[in-house]
Amino acid sequence: MDATRPHPVGPLPVVGMVGAGQLARMTHQAAIALGQSLRVLAADPADPAALVCADVHAGMPSDLEALRAFSRGCSAVTFDHEQVPQENLRALVEAGVPVHPGPDALLHAQDKLVMRRRLAGLGVAGPAYTEVREPADVAGFAGEHGWPVVLKAARGGYDGRGVWLLRGPEPELVAELLAAGTPLLVEEAVPMRRELAALVARSPFGQAAAWPVVETVQEDGQCVQVLAPAPGLDPDVAAGAQEMALRIAAELGVTGLLAVELFERTDGVLVVNELAMRPHNSGHWTIEGSRTSQFEQHLRAVLDYPLGATAPTAPAVVMANVLGAARSPAMSVDERVHHLFARFPDVKVHLYGKAERPARKVGHVTVLGDDMAAVRSRAALAAAWLSTAEWPDGWSPHTGLQQQEVQRA
Repeated sequence: MDATRPHPVGPLPVVGMVGAGQLARMTHQAAIALGQSLRVLAADPADPAALVCADVHAGMPSDLEALRAFSRGCSAVTFDHEQVPQENLRALVEAGVPVHPGPDALLHAQDKLVMRRRLAGLGVAGPAYTEVREPADVAGFAGEHGWPVVLKAARGGYDGRGVWLLRGPEPELVAELLAAGTPLLVEEAVPMRRELAALVARSPFGQAAAWPVVETVQEDGQCVQVLAPAPGLDPDVAAGAQEMALRIAAELGVTGLLAVELFERTDGVLVVNELAMRPHNSGHWTIEGSRTSQFEQHLRAVLDYPLGATAPTAPAVVMANVLGAARSPAMSVDERVHHLFARFPDVKVHLYGKAERPARKVGHVTVLGDDMAAVRSRAALAAAWLSTAEWPDGWSPHTGLQQQEVQRA
């Protein structure tokens, strides 16, 4: 990062994004198409967006002076993560910086207790919960709702971090977390069929748009696939989820994107798990799978442009995350991409410029088609190959045959 290099100058707006991860990197790609400039606040020069953006400011969101310098001249300031101190956001707003979403809205994505209380007040369905002030609160809650229960850090958790499934009392763990200053809540373990997500966007003017409700497939607390639209979801239930997400966005005053993560209970009722107010993993499929991607829509929304169409571009779209393998393959990433394209020339690949570590999101693939099962299979194969340099079905990049076909030959 070179703070002395010239910043882009022109008649089109500069959007500042706090954070320089893969969400900022993909937002930068959308900004290029619109002729805009995306400025990022990067904690590390190796952050994915810092590697590709021309306008990079070094700094941490906890540093108010860095935030002030970063936001100077921005038409809007937004985020690729929620970890920005409320006091710093409010200082920017008081200085006249257009912050989207504003701190009052963003607080509901930063603090799960605040979120649960507000949604309950709005009559939005969610799991039973209570704040945990001492270890006995967990046992008391389980006595009413039964084991297992889900213990959560009220702030800072994501991708399964800050979440503990407790099948019995663990007072030592709870006491240790409380002693470390971690605010906690405990929730009932929801008996569910699957996880869903409703993604919407809302502008300061109040225009709103919704994408089809998707299914998010989870393994070890991490999303591995997104299926769009959610297979087998009753149209009325899907419409209700979209309406609920739009209502939450309006009630909380969200500007920009809102992802509402949902549980579909075994009785068919949808309950809210968590909220995110930024581009979201459940919306990556929209780059190729929707008329307007979540990244372009987020830019439109925070700049108060008219929002784009959200109709899907194919009957079935699957996004599969590329996760770092347990053991990094000897084959280079570039060679893996080469072989992937040789087998599946239609698969769309997005790599984030991140070093490979076990279970780390380093990219994603998107596949479009007419049949969800076939599309999902291709996406899973492509993601596994990019992760491990091994085809789960035994396909050979040299012969073009699966292992069983080689044996029959």
